[in-house]
Amino acid sequence: MFPNDIQRLAASVIAAASARGWTVATAESCTGGLVAGALTAVAGSSSVVDRGFVTYSNAAKSEMLGVPAALIVKHGAVSEPVARAMAMGARQAAKTALAVSITGVAGPGGGSAEKPVGLVHFGCATPQGLVHDKRLFGDIGREEVRLESVRVALGLLLAACEAR
Repeated sequence: MFPNDIQRLAASVIAAASARGWTVATAESCTGGLVAGALTAVAGSSSVVDRGFVTYSNAAKSEMLGVPAALIVKHGAVSEPVARAMAMGARQAAKTALAVSITGVAGPGGGSAEKPVGLVHFGCATPQGLVHDKRLFGDIGREEVRLESVRVALGLLLAACEAR
């Protein structure tokens, strides 16, 4: 279902989180649950994956993750502050060690000069704090933006598991 590199990354995340006794939650917008799907495709993932939030609308981000509506109005859904709030909200709601968030413009439409197609913000909430990552994938096609976003999100989770 997923490319081999994503399958390997997901398996590495499951193994690393399991070794630490950590659980994971996802908060996804433009990927629509693909990160949770990649993780749960791994046999034995039920010991690590707690839940996934697909928060495509602004209302869902606020209602499910506690992202303040004022934050979305001020910065837009595709922004560093919202990605950070999504990750923290998912971690708190699920009571997991880790949570990763993704919010972006996958295209083909919906972009602007300020927030072009291919712009994606990530958050990763960990016991040590919060990491943000911003990627400009460019207008490489909706499917590719989404797959690249899954790769980055899994990489953030793996790095968090391997951090000492």
